[in-house]
Amino acid sequence: MPRKRLTREESREQTRLRLLDAAAVVIAKKGLPATSVEDIAGHAGYTRGAFYSNFKSKSDLFVELLKRDHADIQQDLQQLLEADLSVEDLQQQLAQFYSQAYRDHTSYVLWSEARLHAVRDAKFRQRMNALCLEKRDVIAYFIEQFCRRMQTPLPAAAGDLALAMMALIDGMLYFNMSMPDQMPDTSTEAVLSTIFTATFFGSNAPRN
Repeated sequence: MPRKRLTREESREQTRLRLLDAAAVVIAKKGLPATSVEDIAGHAGYTRGAFYSNFKSKSDLFVELLKRDHADIQQDLQQLLEADLSVEDLQQQLAQFYSQAYRDHTSYVLWSEARLHAVRDAKFRQRMNALCLEKRDVIAYFIEQFCRRMQTPLPAAAGDLALAMMALIDGMLYFNMSMPDQMPDTSTEAVLSTIFTATFFGSNAPRN
């Protein structure tokens, strides 16, 4: 069966996705400052011209990459919110989701690169701060929705809880990656699950 010919829009979108995928791999391996436009384009199988036909700069691509990563998490949470689950099952699924979110090492490295770059580049810092606040607001929204559905009171402001949960995952993942003998996967998941469950469910936490 002959392959379907892509439209111009489909071809452009395919190129963008391949460039983003390539950027995630190369930046995670080499770091943002050491990664060139040519590195990204070459890894994706394209030319420098193809890169600039889709992105204005390496920073623009990097921001798009971070947005895509955040959108993936948002989609997973939305599916969980819409799932037909009992309150107890939903609590267990949420605790499991949070305790295993640290496993995406590439995502962690990319956001770490973004934070370091933001410290050095004031212009990028503004974009990074806006992204972090957007991420906080989205997570805060889901915290409110899940608590409302489970009829559990918010233990603190949703925005503050969102930042705290984000920071906790980042901290635990750092030690999990840098000192795996001291903070192995089993310990990391147990700690994250315990803190998440105690924070949001308290005495209403599901029992195994």
